[in-house]
Amino acid sequence: MTLVRSGCTLFLALGAALAAPKPTFYKDVQPILERNCVSCHRPGEAAPMAFLNYKQVRPYAAAIKMSVSQRRMPPWNADPHIGQFSNDRSLPEVELKTLIDWASTGATEGNPKDAAPVNREFAEGWSIGKPDMIIEMPEAFTVPAKGTIEYHYVVLPTGFTKDTWISAAETRPMNRAVNHHIIAFVREPGSRWLRDAVPGKVFIPTKGSGEGSASGFLTGYAPGTVPSQMKPGQGILVKAGSDIVFQLHWTANGTEAQDKAKLGLILAKETPKERVLTLQAINTRFEIPAGADNHPVDAKMTLHADTTLEALIPHMHVRGKAFAMKVKLPNGDIQDLLHVPTYDFNWQLSYLLKESKKLPAGSQILATGWFDNSTNNKFNPDATKVVRWGDQSWEEMMIGFFAISVPVETPVIDILRPKKKAPVSPSAGGLD
Repeated sequence: MTLVRSGCTLFLALGAALAAPKPTFYKDVQPILERNCVSCHRPGEAAPMAFLNYKQVRPYAAAIKMSVSQRRMPPWNADPHIGQFSNDRSLPEVELKTLIDWASTGATEGNPKDAAPVNREFAEGWSIGKPDMIIEMPEAFTVPAKGTIEYHYVVLPTGFTKDTWISAAETRPMNRAVNHHIIAFVREPGSRWLRDAVPGKVFIPTKGSGEGSASGFLTGYAPGTVPSQMKPGQGILVKAGSDIVFQLHWTANGTEAQDKAKLGLILAKETPKERVLTLQAINTRFEIPAGADNHPVDAKMTLHADTTLEALIPHMHVRGKAFAMKVKLPNGDIQDLLHVPTYDFNWQLSYLLKESKKLPAGSQILATGWFDNSTNNKFNPDATKVVRWGDQSWEEMMIGFFAISVPVETPVIDILRPKKKAPVSPSAGGLD
């Protein structure tokens, strides 16, 4: 009797599964794509194909199934058990299953009347909305078809006559096919960095072209990065008379091409209460042995003032395998912040903390990157060579960028260096 009931139960379950309606594009799939994919899968954005309608999506049904089942799309590489992030792109299990089932059952179109209203409010050409101000290269740069292209820089005056606070900033290339990255730095008045550069002209620094470095990081572009967008009451300071400096990395792809960078800024309507800064735990003195398949490199940075942690941005090149960031508190307690078990050079992701984290003075940001310099790494240019720090993709970098916020009255120097102790005055009644 028990066996019969079990058999009937199993039969009913199978029957229900077989009777379940197949997912269709308009009813089930399009809403998922709208929420998670079309911000990149549309004309003019990073993805190579658009996903705006059934005709565009249907040829990629099998590829979508493979990409989402392997968790390669949407790109999100963080371990879900460590940290919570407001920009988490990973698909919920129910949406993942819907996409897989749709592709597995024929990728049917369904009835267009089943489609939910589509609300696409993408600012033309800008993710941050319409900029208040655009700063761009006056001329396009011709990227050669072949060869190694050194980092180029372009100095562009802001024209700011008073200190200005930025609430959002975004850099964009004209030609993503040859643009590896853009970083927009702030160069404050009086800086000798790149002093020989002619404003508006591309420039390759040489020895003696100017000491020092940028006054601050503003924003950047690389595949997978997100624009710099401040929370209410926060901003990035650009002092009066400052310049914007673009650091430009182009990569030849076999065809001569042109590219130029532009920066969009949204200005804060009032002076913020908190200043946002991007800092880095960096190690430039490492050697990755030839053939090493899991070589660790550590970096750290001490914060000498009370700060609030806002975001984490790991950076390595093509031998990057995994990345982790932690914080060591002044009491010695070490807490995990982020673990990226499978680092992907093609997706330079930012991880925005869901809840900002208060860090007392003396806290250390700890970063570890693991590198695969073996033949097992299909992206490895040469497993027989020792690898060191370098700008080019076949060299390596080890940087744990992180964004913090501090009260606007906090001097930056107090964050970067310990305060000098006041001299001890002689006690009363001491020797003359």
